[in-house]
Amino acid sequence: MPNLLFRGVEADKLRRIGEPLAAELADICGCGADNFTMDVMLTATVYGGLDGRSYPFVEIGWFERGQSVRDRVAEAVAGQLRSIGVEECEMVFRAYREDHYYINGKPCGRSEERRVGKECRSRWS
Repeated sequence: MPNLLFRGVEADKLRRIGEPLAAELADICGCGADNFTMDVMLTATVYGGLDGRSYPFVEIGWFERGQSVRDRVAEAVAGQLRSIGVEECEMVFRAYREDHYYINGKPCGRSEERRVGKECRSRWS
């Protein structure tokens, strides 16, 4: 966590920026780069795309970190995408509720077990 889901961007191009993007985002969010996951959704646009291709779109799922961090993350993602030739993109942030998040079937929000709480916090940060 956080997870970035890319649409309309080639996986091979994203592989080139995956590591530097994770490092940049980790610095912004104050956590380890290993907390980030990045996935590509293969899509085919049937209406409203760019010559049959999907418009570049990024969904960022995370635990809310505030407007200034969100702005910096958005600019970092856009900058890394520009570096691989994606000049325009849109993105949306989806904030998860801690009390709705589970790891291996264990709730992370209000866990009575300190171990589970520590595991969740290390993944959130």
